[in-house]
Amino acid sequence: MASNKDYYETLGIDKNATTQDVKSAFRKLAKKYHPDNKETGDEAKFKEISEAYQVLSDEQKRKTYDQFGSGAFDGTGPGGYGGGFQGFDFSDMGLDEILSQVFGGGFSGGFGGRSSRGGRRQTRGADMEVNITIPFEDAVYGTEKSFEVNIKDTCDVCSGKGGTGEKTCSTCGGAGRVIEQRQSLFGMFQSEMPCPNCGGAGVEFTNKCQNCGGDGIVKHKRTIKLRVPRGVEDGDTMRMPGKSNVGAYGGPRGDIYINFRVKEHEIYQRDGRDVYVKIPLTITEAILGCKKDVPTVQGTIIAEIPAGTQNGDKFKFKGKGVDDEKTGRKGDAYGIASIIIPSKLDRKQKELIKELDNTTLDNSNEFKVYNKYTN
Repeated sequence: MASNKDYYETLGIDKNATTQDVKSAFRKLAKKYHPDNKETGDEAKFKEISEAYQVLSDEQKRKTYDQFGSGAFDGTGPGGYGGGFQGFDFSDMGLDEILSQVFGGGFSGGFGGRSSRGGRRQTRGADMEVNITIPFEDAVYGTEKSFEVNIKDTCDVCSGKGGTGEKTCSTCGGAGRVIEQRQSLFGMFQSEMPCPNCGGAGVEFTNKCQNCGGDGIVKHKRTIKLRVPRGVEDGDTMRMPGKSNVGAYGGPRGDIYINFRVKEHEIYQRDGRDVYVKIPLTITEAILGCKKDVPTVQGTIIAEIPAGTQNGDKFKFKGKGVDDEKTGRKGDAYGIASIIIPSKLDRKQKELIKELDNTTLDNSNEFKVYNKYTN
């Protein structure tokens, strides 16, 4: 059984250390033990502190480590990382590049370092978000839509190369990055950055492409066709993989994320797959009962309204809600009784109401309880 590694001890911090404390400790030790440091470099020690940093700098991994120890990451214990340790790959990165990824800037502390891996490195294209507003009916039944986006695409003039007459960059010698030295109160520091001449590509051209300015990428409008599935809800997000911006140097396209906004309907209210609709009833329909046409998203049905229906009574119509394409399930429809009190009566109607009022209408238990406190 593998021994448990003390990552806190490896970085020289206590268990209450903040994320910033973890970064600061790693930075200090990385500068000391990185193999590029000819005086104190130690490859084995550097791998140990790199492993400790990768665990303690990640909130979820740190919780797992605190509970299960390092065995959760090397396959010798529980905790969810039994497939082996995974994290940032620092194995072939120069110190400047490592610190640049961790802190947003590279500092090599006055000793020479390996340059970052230069040349044309493919990168994935940027993702894109699009907000689309659709009518209630389109969300329920699905639809076909088209929308325009400004998108980055491969230049068709230079086929994404950036020009003709390709040659090694005269500024960085093909490395793609340059090192800048500066003097400070703490000694000579050097920082590594993308080559300003080739932008990190490592090559330049005798004839730069005029269509893309040498970037190999152009921006233009594109029409995207979208099939909206049945059952989309307000706030849903749909992913269209590989439809966004092209990546640098032939890298894969990013994704488009569609954020749906669904307009309100004048009679329907939706709750997931279920749909609610008010059923307007006259006083007599509620008192005597009736048959009533009720519209649902699955078509009009005839509902039996029982005698004595009260305002707000709910009637369930199974399977008459939204047909959700994502789950393959249908919701239900609910009719809510809404008894409409007339605001205007003609003379004959008033006489009939008065005549009705002379009969015993307050025989409900609710009246009896209420009247007990009025006498």
